[in-house]
Amino acid sequence: MERRVGTVSRGIRCPIIREGDNLVDMTVNSVLEAAASEGFELRNRDVIALTESIVARAQGNYATVQDIAADVKAKLGGETVGVIFPILSRNRFAINLKGIAMGCKKVVLMLSYPSDEVGNALLTYDQLDEAGINPYSDVLTLEKYRELFGENVHEFTGVDYVEYYSNIIKEAGAEVEVIFANQAKTILNYTDCIINCDIHTRVRTKRILRENGAKVVCGLDDIMTSSINGSGFNAKYGLLGSNKSTEDKIKLFPNECKDLVLDIQAQILEKTGKHVEVMVYGDGAFKDPQGKIWELADPVVSPAFTDGLIGTPNELKLKYLADNDFANLSGAELKEAISNSIKTKGDNLVGNMASQGTTPRQLTDLIGSLCDLTSGSGDKGTPVILIQGYFDNYTND
Repeated sequence: MERRVGTVSRGIRCPIIREGDNLVDMTVNSVLEAAASEGFELRNRDVIALTESIVARAQGNYATVQDIAADVKAKLGGETVGVIFPILSRNRFAINLKGIAMGCKKVVLMLSYPSDEVGNALLTYDQLDEAGINPYSDVLTLEKYRELFGENVHEFTGVDYVEYYSNIIKEAGAEVEVIFANQAKTILNYTDCIINCDIHTRVRTKRILRENGAKVVCGLDDIMTSSINGSGFNAKYGLLGSNKSTEDKIKLFPNECKDLVLDIQAQILEKTGKHVEVMVYGDGAFKDPQGKIWELADPVVSPAFTDGLIGTPNELKLKYLADNDFANLSGAELKEAISNSIKTKGDNLVGNMASQGTTPRQLTDLIGSLCDLTSGSGDKGTPVILIQGYFDNYTND
């Protein structure tokens, strides 16, 4: 019988993962038990994906605010430090800010406006227009910001992040000064020791600061790159990709985990004879049209994946073929013509008009977004995702 279902994404329930757990065995067993329970079979090129959270937890990759403070003080001197372009997040950044402030005497907090790098808004562009403010050039003090805009509570969290971050710094024992600006070099009017907290623009920001005379520049990816008093660390990403674990501890982004995905792939092959792809995923890479939030607060969507997930989709647009190349066909003739086009398509469709409108993104970013939406971030209890049929097309039976 002709297959009637294409891509299927399943959340796989797993045991609660603790430090030191054998994640390879737990993942493989959970997937195979789910298949037996639900009555499906694994196929070649299925994708098994693990959320970065359980990988880091199994690695025991944690650090405390005291560890962060010690590293910040050692690297930036412990006096006045500029903290610029942080995202507005209770889960992602607030606890990092606590540790940073504990390692300084004063924090000059420079917030981008009207929103942070991933779209969390302090203000709207309409508010800026009404106030006659140019966000590309105007620098606002806290007093001027309050005079013009008052309190601004986030649409979804109900938090005034300016007040929230200021209080975190003060409660950590540091003095705080808040400014609002979008030019990185503005911070050099206040201090020459800076932590730039932007994620995806961090390399450019560091370059600008150094070219304009900064004495010390660290990104979040330069803090907690090695163990502090036995803590966890991430040599490549530092604090980037970290999440709040407790009020005084963070879970860092997982360390090197290519061996993990390869071992899962090998064990599935041994047990089932099927060659699956495996990846670790964090945030998806999509934007919420209502809240304007770009989901990707991790440094990458996937820190590790098997080689079959390298690249981008190589697909034809069915509606283009139906409306253009085969506009005079219908029914079985149309199906056969489109099927033949798919079967004979080249390995690289870049520039081919019949592929326009297909999503030009990395496979790991696309699949990671699907996984992130499937697993959610709450109490579903499905930190492993099984995707079937992702690499199928209209011709596969």
